[in-house]
Amino acid sequence: MSVNVRTMNCSPEAVFAVLADGWIFPTWVVGASRMRDVDDAWPAVGSKLQHSFGVWPALINDETTVLEWDPPRRMVIQPKGWPIGEARVTLDVKPRGHGCVVRITEGAVKGPGSLVPDFLLDPPLYLRNIETLRRLAYIAEGKSSNGDA
Repeated sequence: MSVNVRTMNCSPEAVFAVLADGWIFPTWVVGASRMRDVDDAWPAVGSKLQHSFGVWPALINDETTVLEWDPPRRMVIQPKGWPIGEARVTLDVKPRGHGCVVRITEGAVKGPGSLVPDFLLDPPLYLRNIETLRRLAYIAEGKSSNGDA
Protein backbone atom coordinates (compact mmCIF):
# COMPACT_ATOMS: atom_id res chain seq x y z
CA MET A 1 0.00 0.00 0.00
CA SER A 2 1.55 3.27 -1.13
CA VAL A 3 1.05 6.35 1.06
CA ASN A 4 1.84 9.98 0.16
CA VAL A 5 1.20 13.12 2.21
CA ARG A 6 1.22 16.78 1.17
CA THR A 7 0.47 20.02 2.99
CA MET A 8 -1.68 22.37 0.94
CA ASN A 9 -2.28 26.10 1.32
CA CYS A 10 -6.05 25.86 1.04
CA SER A 11 -9.01 24.60 3.03
CA PRO A 12 -10.20 20.99 2.98
CA GLU A 13 -13.34 22.35 1.28
CA ALA A 14 -11.20 23.67 -1.59
CA VAL A 15 -9.68 20.21 -2.06
CA PHE A 16 -13.12 18.61 -2.09
CA ALA A 17 -14.37 21.17 -4.60
CA VAL A 18 -11.76 19.77 -7.00
CA LEU A 19 -12.61 16.16 -6.16
CA ALA A 20 -16.30 16.90 -6.74
CA ASP A 21 -15.69 18.01 -10.33
CA GLY A 22 -15.39 14.73 -12.20
CA TRP A 23 -14.69 16.43 -15.52
CA ILE A 24 -11.28 17.66 -14.32
CA PHE A 25 -10.17 14.23 -13.01
CA PRO A 26 -7.43 13.84 -15.70
CA THR A 27 -6.06 17.25 -14.76
CA TRP A 28 -4.88 16.04 -11.36
CA VAL A 29 -4.69 12.23 -11.67
CA VAL A 30 -1.41 11.18 -13.26
CA GLY A 31 -2.05 8.66 -16.02
CA ALA A 32 -5.66 9.63 -16.65
CA SER A 33 -5.72 11.14 -20.11
CA ARG A 34 -9.31 11.95 -21.07
CA MET A 35 -12.85 11.95 -19.73
CA ARG A 36 -15.59 10.10 -21.55
CA ASP A 37 -18.51 10.58 -19.15
CA VAL A 38 -19.35 11.61 -15.58
CA ASP A 39 -22.44 10.27 -13.81
CA ASP A 40 -24.92 13.02 -12.97
CA ALA A 41 -24.77 11.86 -9.34
CA TRP A 42 -20.95 12.26 -9.10
CA PRO A 43 -19.46 12.14 -6.44
CA ALA A 44 -22.24 10.28 -4.59
CA VAL A 45 -21.43 6.77 -3.40
CA GLY A 46 -21.86 4.35 -6.31
CA SER A 47 -21.47 7.01 -9.01
CA LYS A 48 -18.86 6.53 -11.73
CA LEU A 49 -16.43 8.33 -13.96
CA GLN A 50 -15.70 6.96 -17.43
CA HIS A 51 -12.17 7.91 -18.43
CA SER A 52 -9.11 6.56 -20.20
CA PHE A 53 -5.54 6.23 -19.10
CA GLY A 54 -2.30 5.97 -21.00
CA VAL A 55 -1.00 7.89 -24.00
CA TRP A 56 -2.58 7.78 -27.43
CA PRO A 57 -2.66 5.41 -29.25
CA ALA A 58 -2.16 3.05 -26.27
CA LEU A 59 -5.24 4.08 -24.27
CA ILE A 60 -7.20 1.82 -21.94
CA ASN A 61 -10.77 2.73 -21.08
CA ASP A 62 -11.21 2.90 -17.35
CA GLU A 63 -14.04 3.36 -14.88
CA THR A 64 -13.78 4.78 -11.37
CA THR A 65 -16.48 4.22 -8.75
CA VAL A 66 -16.99 6.20 -5.54
CA LEU A 67 -17.00 3.91 -2.50
CA GLU A 68 -17.07 6.63 0.16
CA TRP A 69 -17.76 10.37 0.00
CA ASP A 70 -17.45 12.29 3.27
CA PRO A 71 -16.50 15.90 2.47
CA PRO A 72 -14.37 17.61 3.55
CA ARG A 73 -12.67 14.66 5.23
CA ARG A 74 -12.50 11.52 3.10
CA MET A 75 -13.05 10.08 -0.35
CA VAL A 76 -12.53 6.46 -1.37
CA ILE A 77 -12.61 5.46 -5.03
CA GLN A 78 -11.99 2.25 -6.94
CA PRO A 79 -10.51 2.69 -10.42
CA LYS A 80 -10.75 -0.24 -12.85
CA GLY A 81 -8.14 -0.54 -15.56
CA TRP A 82 -8.37 -3.99 -17.05
CA PRO A 83 -6.32 -5.92 -18.01
CA ILE A 84 -4.18 -4.49 -15.20
CA GLY A 85 -6.89 -4.78 -12.55
CA GLU A 86 -8.44 -2.55 -9.92
CA ALA A 87 -7.07 -0.30 -7.19
CA ARG A 88 -8.48 1.31 -4.09
CA VAL A 89 -7.54 4.95 -3.55
CA THR A 90 -8.28 6.81 -0.33
CA LEU A 91 -7.89 10.56 0.08
CA ASP A 92 -7.95 11.79 3.67
CA VAL A 93 -7.94 15.54 4.29
CA LYS A 94 -7.36 17.24 7.65
CA PRO A 95 -7.25 20.95 8.45
CA ARG A 96 -3.88 22.26 9.60
CA GLY A 97 -3.41 25.91 10.43
CA HIS A 98 -4.62 27.99 7.47
CA GLY A 99 -4.36 25.01 5.13
CA CYS A 100 -4.74 21.28 5.19
CA VAL A 101 -2.87 17.99 4.94
CA VAL A 102 -3.88 15.51 2.26
CA ARG A 103 -2.94 11.84 2.46
CA ILE A 104 -3.43 9.55 -0.52
CA THR A 105 -3.27 5.79 0.01
CA GLU A 106 -3.35 3.46 -2.99
CA GLY A 107 -3.09 -0.26 -3.48
CA ALA A 108 -4.12 -2.93 -5.98
CA VAL A 109 -7.19 -4.90 -4.88
CA LYS A 110 -8.24 -7.05 -7.87
CA GLY A 111 -6.74 -8.57 -10.98
CA PRO A 112 -3.13 -9.14 -12.01
CA GLY A 113 -1.90 -5.98 -10.27
CA SER A 114 -2.98 -7.39 -6.92
CA LEU A 115 -0.54 -10.28 -7.42
CA VAL A 116 2.45 -7.95 -7.63
CA PRO A 117 4.29 -7.76 -4.29
CA ASP A 118 4.01 -4.41 -2.49
CA PHE A 119 7.79 -3.88 -2.56
CA LEU A 120 7.58 -3.80 -6.39
CA LEU A 121 4.26 -1.97 -6.78
CA ASP A 122 4.61 0.71 -4.11
CA PRO A 123 7.64 2.64 -5.47
CA PRO A 124 6.04 3.55 -8.83
CA LEU A 125 2.71 4.34 -7.13
CA TYR A 126 4.55 6.52 -4.61
CA LEU A 127 6.36 8.46 -7.34
CA ARG A 128 3.18 8.87 -9.38
CA ASN A 129 1.22 10.12 -6.38
CA ILE A 130 3.83 12.75 -5.54
CA GLU A 131 2.84 14.37 -8.83
CA THR A 132 -0.87 13.60 -8.33
CA LEU A 133 -0.87 15.50 -5.03
CA ARG A 134 1.19 18.31 -6.56
CA ARG A 135 -1.41 18.74 -9.32
CA LEU A 136 -4.30 18.53 -6.85
CA ALA A 137 -2.63 21.23 -4.75
CA TYR A 138 -2.07 23.53 -7.75
CA ILE A 139 -5.76 23.36 -8.65
CA ALA A 140 -7.21 23.58 -5.12
CA GLU A 141 -4.83 26.36 -4.05
CA GLY A 142 -5.36 28.24 -7.33
CA LYS A 143 -9.14 28.09 -7.09
CA SER A 144 -8.97 29.00 -3.41
CA SER A 145 -6.77 32.06 -4.02
CA ASN A 146 -9.19 33.19 -6.74
CA GLY A 147 -12.14 32.88 -4.38
CA ASP A 148 -13.62 30.01 -6.41
CA ALA A 149 -13.67 27.45 -3.57
